[in-house]
Amino acid sequence: MHFVIILVSPARPENIGAAARAMKTMGFTKLRIVDSQAHLEPATRWVAHGSGDIIDNIELFSSLEDAVADVDLTIATTARSRARFHYYATPQELVPVLEEKQQWLRSAAIVFGREDSGLTNEELALADILSGVPMVADYPSLNLGQAVMVYCYQLASLINTPTVTRPDTDPGQLEALRYRLANLLEKLDVADDHKLSDWLQQRLGGLTQRDIAMLHQLAHDIEKKLPD
Repeated sequence: MHFVIILVSPARPENIGAAARAMKTMGFTKLRIVDSQAHLEPATRWVAHGSGDIIDNIELFSSLEDAVADVDLTIATTARSRARFHYYATPQELVPVLEEKQQWLRSAAIVFGREDSGLTNEELALADILSGVPMVADYPSLNLGQAVMVYCYQLASLINTPTVTRPDTDPGQLEALRYRLANLLEKLDVADDHKLSDWLQQRLGGLTQRDIAMLHQLAHDIEKKLPD
């Protein structure tokens, strides 16, 4: 599985440099930045000692939606204080989830939010999986470089494992299921039940390929029973 690290609107060049250095240390190479030019400041390279190649190849995007458009799975990191959202996994718990997904997905993005405010609710809604680092209550957040290091360290073993995609799988089936269920909720006239729709959408990313195939079949059976 190919991994992309995405930083959304980073404000401090030192944090970008620290993130690049963490990536290089753990074997990650692809860095994308959304809505920021902070990496152009000299402090980025001062901190990113030995990882200038990652800085040289940064890809820039105007929105997170554009930045994740070509990846199969999006994992968004967020602080535990956002009570509306439920975590599928800590960084450690992500490992077995992604090991299963290596059999049918080609790429994944790990998204990190702004230093002061994290990701917006709209940006979090783009994610297939939400993740957070358990911390002592007195220290509710890591700085950006530390957060990137935690995830890169935990997931490093996956980038050294060859992806063997089964021929009977479709990397787009997760996104297709997301849209299919959203349309089904509209047809059932329950789309306004935000608690239900949020609960459903937040859990799709943690499903196995077999689970997703079964849900596609269930959705198909329900659609056949609905009037045109």
